[in-house]
Amino acid sequence: MCSISPVTLSIKNYVVTEMTANMSGYRATDDCLQKVRDYFANRPFVVPAQRVEAQTFPTSATTTGIRTSQNIPLFHVTDLCILFLKDVRATTCQENPCYHNMQVITCGRNFSDMPMNTLDQQFFQMQLNARNLDLLFEATDEFEDASTTPRNTASRRLNPHTDLTSFMITLQCERNSNGALTFDGLYTNNQNVSLELRGGPIYQGDTDCYYNIDLMGKRPLHQIYALYIILSGYLDLLMEAHAFMMLITHLIK
Repeated sequence: MCSISPVTLSIKNYVVTEMTANMSGYRATDDCLQKVRDYFANRPFVVPAQRVEAQTFPTSATTTGIRTSQNIPLFHVTDLCILFLKDVRATTCQENPCYHNMQVITCGRNFSDMPMNTLDQQFFQMQLNARNLDLLFEATDEFEDASTTPRNTASRRLNPHTDLTSFMITLQCERNSNGALTFDGLYTNNQNVSLELRGGPIYQGDTDCYYNIDLMGKRPLHQIYALYIILSGYLDLLMEAHAFMMLITHLIK
């Protein structure tokens, strides 16, 4: 019998003399790769950029819920984020309104497809997916508590035992990209379009935890943040990729 034991090699210096690259669909020769280098030598690589714009809905919630709209242009919107302020003075504290039948309607589409209940499991899973927190990256306890902890019942309001002021609804308006070649964000061609938010409290009346009126009689407004992608950079990137594929096709022929 022979005994095989692990062996550790220590290499101080080495020289790579040969490398193999497997490319699906075609084989790139040295001449092809050199022409690609020459083609991109004087052409900058364009990285698509994003920006965020904030809008405040003109009317606040009532005892029966929210039904408000804002007319704004949409420039290739990829995500809509909705914030519910705790009160008019706590503008950095956003809490779960504990609403159901919530939807955003714009461009003839509903976001999400089904009305949302901000306390059920389906809504929580949707928020995890929208923020890429469902697989590799885990949500923080603060995020989970803000999205799943009830703040009222039919008979009383509940006192929070943890920080519940980091709540936000994220709605995806773009499909998952297949290699950065699919883009179908919301775009209205520089025209104003109605962006409507609607929903109602799970428990109405004195226990409604979002209908908070301060001493001056003011009620908190709700804000929506639209995440835009700057299309010029995105198109430049697609044009560079298209030019690269055209060059490869020409060289293969």
